[in-house]
Amino acid sequence: MIEIILRIYAHRASFFKDGWSLFDLSIVAISLFPTNSVFEIFRILRVFRLLRIITIMPQMRKIVVALRSVIPGMASIAGLMIILFYISAILATQLFGEDFPAWFGTLGKSLYTLFQVMTLESWSMGIARPVMEIYPYAWLFFVPFIFVVTFIIINLIVAVVVDAMNSLSKEDTAEIELASKEEIAQLRSEIKELKTLLQNR
Repeated sequence: MIEIILRIYAHRASFFKDGWSLFDLSIVAISLFPTNSVFEIFRILRVFRLLRIITIMPQMRKIVVALRSVIPGMASIAGLMIILFYISAILATQLFGEDFPAWFGTLGKSLYTLFQVMTLESWSMGIARPVMEIYPYAWLFFVPFIFVVTFIIINLIVAVVVDAMNSLSKEDTAEIELASKEEIAQLRSEIKELKTLLQNR
């Protein structure tokens, strides 16, 4: 609280224009709620004070900014994944729901089962092979689903994040090069001044 008060005193109105300062203020404000049962949930949220480490370490802040910049791309990929999941869940419910109601009995159950398949957690022995005992050609559903959703879509998400981190690295390199050029130019001007002084003597 003392730190926030001092920062508000030092920066005045500009404190409230900085997103990271407002983030710090909100995290600290959570701790000010009373201890009664009504505000207990807000007291639990005090654990988010650990997130202030992000504002202390500049490199972490850059990573957060880079991740924030990929939200539109991630949203597009997430939208595509939701469409594929929805279509696949409808198909799975219609195809396998009657014989496997625990996995594919409803649309919600199918979505959860397909999410398990996407994570590759016991998808073959736990889900696909039991289904294939009754529906021998069920692999024509599961294999393309895993190929598209797990290998292509998930890797697209990774590619977007990696691209953002590469852009961040390029920006850092450009900043360093610019700073180096400015320093070199300053050193050259100082050397010229020294040469002029020496020549005048």
